[in-house]
Amino acid sequence: MSFLVGSGLTRYGRHDGRSTLDLMSEAAALALADAELERGDVDALVCGYSTTMPHIMLATVFAEHFGLRPSYAHAMQMGGATGFGLVMLAHLLVESGAARRVLVVGGENRMTGQSRDSAIQVLAQTGHPVYEVPLGPTIPAYYGLVASRYMHEFGTDEAGLAELAVLMRRNAGRHAGAQFRDPITVREVLDSRPIASPLKMLDCCPVSDGGCAVVVAGEPVGGKPVRIAAAAQHHGAQHVSAAPSLIGFGAGRCAHRALGQAGRELADVELAAIYDSFTITLTILLEEIGLAPRGAAGRLAADGHFDRDGPMPLNLHGGLLSYGHCGVAGAMAHLAEAHLQMTGRASERQVRRAGTALLHGDGGVMSSHVSLVMEALQ
Repeated sequence: MSFLVGSGLTRYGRHDGRSTLDLMSEAAALALADAELERGDVDALVCGYSTTMPHIMLATVFAEHFGLRPSYAHAMQMGGATGFGLVMLAHLLVESGAARRVLVVGGENRMTGQSRDSAIQVLAQTGHPVYEVPLGPTIPAYYGLVASRYMHEFGTDEAGLAELAVLMRRNAGRHAGAQFRDPITVREVLDSRPIASPLKMLDCCPVSDGGCAVVVAGEPVGGKPVRIAAAAQHHGAQHVSAAPSLIGFGAGRCAHRALGQAGRELADVELAAIYDSFTITLTILLEEIGLAPRGAAGRLAADGHFDRDGPMPLNLHGGLLSYGHCGVAGAMAHLAEAHLQMTGRASERQVRRAGTALLHGDGGVMSSHVSLVMEALQ
C-alpha cells in the first residue's frame, strides 16, 4: 500500500529565463511543503526526461541541484505516459520496502527553451527511424491518421472532437494556473487553423513551460493523504506502421486491470483524469476504457456528462488541451488536480464526490499506457 501525501503544480505557459531544473525545483518544493516534509525526509527520487536538457543522468543531476541525497534515484522515458509511470514506480518502491518516501518530479521549459522547429523534430523521433521519420510526419500527423481511421469506424465527427476541446477550456477557466482560460466554442474549434487533417489547432494541446511533483509514501503522513490503490501498464506496438489496429490500443485492458487490482469496477469511479494531448486522444481513451460508448464521447461532453457537476467529472483543471503540456509534467497536472479534488481543496472546481479516481496516461502514439486507481481516505 502507498499514499500520495503531497502535490505541487506550477502555472503552465511561458516562464522566461526558467530552466528545466528551475521548474522541477519549484514543483518539488511545493509538493514537499504540501506533504509537510523536508528535503531530508525523502529517501528516493524518480523523475522524467527533458527534451530541453537531455542529460543521461537527469535524476542525480536534479538531486544535486535540489539538495537531495537519495538512496535510490531513477529517470524514466515513456513519452506522455512517463508521469503516471513514475508514480507507479514510486508505488512499487514503497510497497516493496525499497523506499519510504519518494519524490516524483517532472518539469521542462519546452515553450521557451527550444525553437518550434527543434520541438517538432525532437518529438517526431517517436516515429520509426526507417519506415516513418524519413517521410516527414509530425506527432499531429500520426494522430491525424489515427483520427481519420477512428472517425471512419465509429462515426465520430469533427464537431464531436471539438466538444471535448470546449469542455477542457471551460474547466481551465476556473484554474488560475492554466495557460489558456478564455472560453471557446465548437465553431471556433472547427474554424481554427488546420494542423493535420482532421485535427485543427484547437484540437491540439499547446507547448508549455511548467513543472509538477508529488510525494509518495508508505504511511499517510501529513494532513492530505490519498491512497494509491492500484497501478497497471500496457504496451503495444511502438510505431504506427507496426500497429495491428488503429482503433484499439489496450487502454481498456490496462484500466480494467488496475481497477481489478484495487477491487473496484468502472461503476465505482467518481472522478476521471484522462490524457488529452489531442481531442482524438481523449475520445479514444474515454471510449476504449468504457467511460463513453464508441462514437459518443463528444455527444456526452455536449450533454454535460463530463462536467464538474455531471455523472463523470473529467480533467477539471483543463487538461493538456488548456492547462498546458510541458512534457512529463503535462499529465502530472492531472494527478495534482485529482489530489486536490480528493482532499477537498479544489476551490470553485470542487466536485461533490471524489472518493475513487481513475487516471490514465498514454505515450507515443497510443502505444504505452499507465492506469492508476486512487482512493480518498475516509
